[in-house]
Amino acid sequence: MSTDASVSRFRNLSIHGFRRLNDVVLDLRPLTVMIGANGSGKTSVLEGLSLLANSAQGVLRQSISDLSGLPGVLTYDHAETLELGISMKVPDKEDWLYLLRLRPLGQGYEIEEESLNQGGILYIMARPLVRVDYYDADQRRTIHPNWEYVPFETSLSQVPKMFREPEDFRKRLASSTYYHVLNVDPRSPVRLPQPMQPAMLPGRNGEELVSCLFNLRESERDRFEAIEDALRAAFPGFERLDFPPVAAGTLALAWREKGFSKPLYMHQLSEGTLRFLWLATLLASPGLTALTLLDEPEVSLHPELLNILSDLFREASTRTQLVVATHSDRLIRFLKPEEVVVIDSDEDGMSTLTWADKLDLEEWLKEYSLDELWSNGRIGARP
Repeated sequence: MSTDASVSRFRNLSIHGFRRLNDVVLDLRPLTVMIGANGSGKTSVLEGLSLLANSAQGVLRQSISDLSGLPGVLTYDHAETLELGISMKVPDKEDWLYLLRLRPLGQGYEIEEESLNQGGILYIMARPLVRVDYYDADQRRTIHPNWEYVPFETSLSQVPKMFREPEDFRKRLASSTYYHVLNVDPRSPVRLPQPMQPAMLPGRNGEELVSCLFNLRESERDRFEAIEDALRAAFPGFERLDFPPVAAGTLALAWREKGFSKPLYMHQLSEGTLRFLWLATLLASPGLTALTLLDEPEVSLHPELLNILSDLFREASTRTQLVVATHSDRLIRFLKPEEVVVIDSDEDGMSTLTWADKLDLEEWLKEYSLDELWSNGRIGARP
């Protein structure tokens, strides 16, 4: 997925009533890196985007349950409903505008309102306990569901496949993927031999890391070599990756270093090495989705690796819209103001979001790096 002007991309996110995000709007750029103190709302932004993606997949009910129910995530004393909105730029057409509003109902919730709008045409207008309308662009009229309609899931997730343009919007939103800190415990999936199978991504838990790397080596050699180049820059002793078979249809990954006759295997790699390998593979993967969400990618990484990671972010952001939450001031050193969103709190404790390039930093940046301005409080969001 490219993010140039000739293709679709998400433009704005709005969140109202979700934890500390009582009333925020965020311009989504190719690379969006959020900084802020603990509890400022960085992860909540990722969760809001993920909730939108899950609702487009038809798993809104399960997602709300995983968050311990709608009442538990509403902004205390400030909100009675949760409202999520996102817009998507479409080449040579008006933006898509999507809105979803949820209201608690007993221990559950109801979809109070949902709409999908383009250029003043409502392709979806839903108050599911009252009425649901879809717009048929070919017949130029609205229709009502004549299929089994699930009231706890969004109308977007149930849009008829024959409605091509709304379905294209749904698929892009539904494809968005949220990556937490990789589990690297001794028996975690990433440390075990993996079945050889087609894989375009390394998996949220690294369960397809070996397959993804092997397939890249065989089918997209340039991308595989770019990953190995990143590993050499990060680890000067690194030589190459090999893929010895373990059993029928199962591969291991062997990490070879200069001066050593025997390789290291996945279960022997350090936490930081394994997480960097997974990140480098993910960010180079051809299967990146429309939106890629990363929470604290710097965990376990040596500070010297963060410059390389920032370059990987930029390259990946030409193929996906990358939204990152970080606590690392060292990572911020290697970013530009137009890549950084500052999350702070107002006097009521609610989150505020400001792009760093909207702050008056030009003179300050002549003498200080961006991370120094963060550390000394010049741009707020004290780490």
